[in-house]
Amino acid sequence: MRIEQLEYVATVARLGSFRRAATELHISQPALSGSVRSLERELGVDLLDRGRHGARMSDSGRELFPYILTLLDSFDRLRHAAGEQHRSVRLVRLGTVSAATAPLLAPTIQQFRQSHPLTQVEVIGAQQAEIHRGVLEGSFDLGLVNYLDGDDMPPELETTPLLRGRPVVVLRADSPLARHTTVRTADLLAEPLIVMRSGYVMHRYLHRLLQGQPPAFSYSTDGAEMGKLMVAEGLGLTVLPDFSVIGDPLEQHGVITWRPLADDHTGVDLVIQRARSGSPPLAARDLHGIFVARARAYTAAHPAAVARPAAPVPRAAGDDPPASRPGGEGPGSRRRRGKARVRS
Repeated sequence: MRIEQLEYVATVARLGSFRRAATELHISQPALSGSVRSLERELGVDLLDRGRHGARMSDSGRELFPYILTLLDSFDRLRHAAGEQHRSVRLVRLGTVSAATAPLLAPTIQQFRQSHPLTQVEVIGAQQAEIHRGVLEGSFDLGLVNYLDGDDMPPELETTPLLRGRPVVVLRADSPLARHTTVRTADLLAEPLIVMRSGYVMHRYLHRLLQGQPPAFSYSTDGAEMGKLMVAEGLGLTVLPDFSVIGDPLEQHGVITWRPLADDHTGVDLVIQRARSGSPPLAARDLHGIFVARARAYTAAHPAAVARPAAPVPRAAGDDPPASRPGGEGPGSRRRRGKARVRS
């Protein structure tokens, strides 16, 4: 016995016709009649009286019909409960670069939890190439990544811009450079510099900006959050997107601050991506929508963090890697001897 056989009997009884029931159920009339006959043989009872003018419940069918309706009602409630559980109790996996953790990621997840209290959100920090691959393969439902001016967006992913900003110098509030309104590229070369590790967009950006010139001393670390903590400890300067700093607790409490670069006009975007193929789970779609809404709220609250630069920085000869490979690194980006390496 199959549940659709009971649905077929109920539909024929309601419409009084195998032909009309077949049309409503989107199956052929012979297939419908054969399925009902199979059920009747299994039960040993003729549920329907068939005649020239249609079909109606037999006397035996009327006795059994309340049980059929009870089974169908129970199945509907089971299906509804399973759908609700699938909607609200699941795991959403988010791959993210750490550039937007403080101002955007944490408040977005907090808002998401209000509407999906039983849904777990797993946040995995990774480099852009890993996130791109994970979204394509389905191991990530969503990905948060950065792009520089001139980078190509992958056509196989659906990309939604969230924040548009610019790279800025992050420094302690008591740094002598904080007395200036802007910081020059030459100032970066004279100070200890905290550099994102190879594979991060901001590593590529600094490689382009400094054109291969070594700073006085540099550290290498695994992302924006550790970079900001190292700045707060007085280890040096770093360069991050402005939306990664404005609204950060360290910035709000006056421990770190930021200054724009005087001689650079590169733009940097934070985007959210998901696979174009297939239908994403409802919870992932909802989280995507909350990210967009929170980004708009952040833009309204911090207009200085989303000022689009007037023009992209010209590509220098030998700039590595090409723009069509965002997040990749070339041989010119290898670390030099004497660097202190710090991993998060």
